[in-house]
Amino acid sequence: MSDDSLREQAERHLRALVRREDATLHPDQLTAIEALVNDRRRVLVVQRTGWGKSAVYFVATALLRQQGSGPSVIVSPLLALMRNQIAAAERAGVRAVTINSANPEQWRATYDAIGRGEVDVLLVSPERLNNPEFRDRVLPDLAAGAGLVVIDEAHCISDWGHDFRPDYRRIRTLLADLPHGIPVLATTATANARVTADVADQLGQRDEGTDPLADVLVLRGSLDRTSLHLGVVALPTQAERLAWLADQLPGLPGSGIVYCLTVAATQLVADHLRAHGIEVRAYSGQTEQAERLAAEDDLANNRIKALIATSALGMGFDKPDLGFVVHLGAPPSPIAYYQQVGRAGRGVERATVVLLPGREDRDVWDYFASLAFPPGDDVLEALRVLAEHAEGGAPMSTATLETYVPLRRTRLEAMLKVLDVDGAVRRVRGGWEATGRDWRYDADRYTRVAETRQAEQQAMLAYASTERCRLQYLREQLDDPEAAPCGRCDTCGGLTLARAPAAGSVNVAAERLGRPGTTVEPRRLWPTAMTNLGIELTGRIPSDEQAAPGRAVARLTDLGWGRQLRELFDGPDDDVPVPLRRALADVLAAWDLAPGERPDGVVGIDSTSRPMLVAHLADGMARFTRVPVLTRLAVTGGSPPGAGAMNSAQRLAAVASRYTLLEPLAVAGRRVLLVDDRVVTGWTLAVAARTLRRAGAASVHPLVLAVG
Repeated sequence: MSDDSLREQAERHLRALVRREDATLHPDQLTAIEALVNDRRRVLVVQRTGWGKSAVYFVATALLRQQGSGPSVIVSPLLALMRNQIAAAERAGVRAVTINSANPEQWRATYDAIGRGEVDVLLVSPERLNNPEFRDRVLPDLAAGAGLVVIDEAHCISDWGHDFRPDYRRIRTLLADLPHGIPVLATTATANARVTADVADQLGQRDEGTDPLADVLVLRGSLDRTSLHLGVVALPTQAERLAWLADQLPGLPGSGIVYCLTVAATQLVADHLRAHGIEVRAYSGQTEQAERLAAEDDLANNRIKALIATSALGMGFDKPDLGFVVHLGAPPSPIAYYQQVGRAGRGVERATVVLLPGREDRDVWDYFASLAFPPGDDVLEALRVLAEHAEGGAPMSTATLETYVPLRRTRLEAMLKVLDVDGAVRRVRGGWEATGRDWRYDADRYTRVAETRQAEQQAMLAYASTERCRLQYLREQLDDPEAAPCGRCDTCGGLTLARAPAAGSVNVAAERLGRPGTTVEPRRLWPTAMTNLGIELTGRIPSDEQAAPGRAVARLTDLGWGRQLRELFDGPDDDVPVPLRRALADVLAAWDLAPGERPDGVVGIDSTSRPMLVAHLADGMARFTRVPVLTRLAVTGGSPPGAGAMNSAQRLAAVASRYTLLEPLAVAGRRVLLVDDRVVTGWTLAVAARTLRRAGAASVHPLVLAVG
C-alpha cells in the first residue's frame, strides 16, 4: 500500500475511532502503522499516557483485516483496560471480544466465533496464556493465524519494570513461536532506558549477544503532560493528611482518584470522606467484580467525586476528563507514580496532582519487596520436590508443594510462573510438573533487580522533597531526553496548595483514626495435604472445634493504630503500653456479644519471644473484664517462634503440637477469652481454639493486639 493511500485509509479509521472529523495521525503513529501494515515489523512504542497508543493497534487492525489478515491478539493486563478497549474498538467498527477470568461462560462461544472469522480483535489476559487448555489447544492456532500481536503495558514483561508480572514473561515464548511475517506491537507509557532495552530484547528475533534494539523499531517520544500540575504536601501525621483530604477534595477540579497503598486504607478513607458528605467509593483488588464495574461507571459519569483506590485501578482506566489524582502515601518508585498520575488530564486543559507522603510508606514498600523472587535454596528445593514427585506420574498442586517449601502461597505461585517461562516446570491440568531441563538460579540478576528497587524507593523519597521541577524530575527518572522545567508544578510556581488542614478537621480525623477494632476471622478449613508433614488434619474444621470471630486493635498496616503496633513489635519485650491498654478496653466495650456469650474466663497463649507482653495482656484483660485467668497454653514443643509463618501448611505443622493446655478441667463449660499478641496466619489461634473446645470450652473468643 502506498504511503499516501495508507495515511488516507488510516485516518479514516482514526476518525471513526475518536469520533472527530478533524482527527489526524501523529507522525510516530503513522510511522508505527506503516511499519506494522506495510513492513510487518516488530515495533515498541514508548509514549506518554493519552498519546494515542491504542489508536495505533486498532487502526492497524482495521487495515490488516482489509488485506485479509487474521484477527489481532491483544494481551492486556487489566479488566478495566479490556472493557474500555472493546468500547473503543466498536466505535471504529472493529469487532472485539475478550477472554478473561470474569467471563468463563463465554469462552467456548468466543473460540467458535474466532474460528468462523467473526472476530477482528481478541483481548486476553496474560494469565490466560498459561492456562493449560488455552495454551495447548487454542493459542497455537490463534497465533499461527493472527494478523497482529499486541502487548499492551509492555513494561510488565520486564522484571526491571515497576509492575513486573510473571505471566507476562510467557509472551516471549508466544513471540518466538510466531510464524515469520506476523507484525508485533508493544506499547507502554512507563519504561526507562533499561526497561526499553529489556522489552526490545524480548521482542526481537536476533542472535544472542547482538544489540537488543537492532531489529525492533523503537518509537519513543516526550513524556511531557501539559495539563498536569504537580505538587506535594508534607504533613507529619496521618490525621493531618486525612483532614487535608477532607478539606481540599471538594475544591479539586471535576472528579478523580485518591490512591492509597493498602486495601484497609481505602475503606477507612472512603468512610471518613463520606462522613464529611463527600460522595466517594472504595475500590481495590478485593472489591467484587459487579461493584468494581459500578464504581468505575460512577466515576466515568461523574456521579461521585472520587474513587478511593489501590493500584488495582491503574493501567487502562480511561476517563479523559479526570480532573485530579491524589496519593495518600507514595508508590515505591517515580516510574510507578508517573504511570498512576497519567490517568489525569487526558482531555482537559488542567488537572491537579497531589502527593501526601507518609512515614508509613516505607513499611508498605518493604512488605511488597518481601514478595520478590525467592532465595536460591527455596527455589531449588521446590524443583527437587517436583522432580521427585514426577516419578509417580501425577502433577503436584500448589497447595501440596506448599507443605514442602517455606513460601507464602502468592510468592510460591509467582515463582512457579517464572520457572514455567524459563522451562524448568510446566503447568498442567491438576498442578505443576518438573520438565527435567537444567535451570540455574541467576543470583546476580535478582540482586541487581532488588538493588534497582531500593534505588527507586530512594528516588521517590527524593521526589517528595525536591525543590526542582517535579515533572522534570519524573521525566528524568524515565530517561526522557527532553525533560525540562514544566512551569506548572508547585516548585515552578504554577500550583499553590493549602499547606495545613483546619484544626477542627484534624481533631475529627484523629478521632476516626483513633477508633480501634477489627475483626479476626477464624480459620474454617485445614490446609491441603497436611499428611505430607505428618499432621492428620484435613478438610473442614468442625464447628464445635472452631473459634468464634475475634477482635484485634488493628492491622499492622492500618492508618490509625498501625504505627503504634509496628513500633511495639519492633521494640523490646515489655508490658502493654498504656495507649494500647485503652484501645483494648474500647475494643471490648464495642464488642457486640449477647450477655450469654460474654467470656467468663481468660486463657493466654505463652510466647517465647514476648513472654512479658502476653502475660501482661492476659492478666490485664482478666482484671478489666473481672473474670479469672483459667489457665494457659504453655509452649512444650520444639518449634522456634514464628517457625513456618511463610505459609499456612508449614505454620500449622509448626504449631500443631507446640502447646499444652496446663489445666484442661479449668475450661470445661467456660466461655473463653483467648488472648495473644498478634495474628499472622491464624493457625496458632485455630490450634488453640481446637484444644480448648476439645477440653470442653463452650466457646472461644480470640482477642489480640494486631493482625499482620
